[in-house]
Amino acid sequence: MSTLVTERDVFAESVEFSPESMTVRLDDGRALSVPLTWYPRLLHGSVEERNEYELIGNGEGIHWPKLNEDISVEGLLAGKQSAENSDSLSRWMEGRQKP
Repeated sequence: MSTLVTERDVFAESVEFSPESMTVRLDDGRALSVPLTWYPRLLHGSVEERNEYELIGNGEGIHWPKLNEDISVEGLLAGKQSAENSDSLSRWMEGRQKP
């Protein structure tokens, strides 16, 4: 197991989406882009749901209330994908289809 070491704490400033990816702009000038397939709830969310996010912990993480998704900047920097299992994702998808 490796540990991510940075010169200083890095925080998210904003999030943008393309049809295939999410880009997080960081306060140190970097932009991290990851495929939406890494985060199935974001992939299956609507454009409106994706764009309704909150920076949490002064930008240590990002929260999508309507998608019940949380992603940390540390996890993004480490290249971590969603660890949600297929059963949990299936239940979430089924719940979205109810009127």
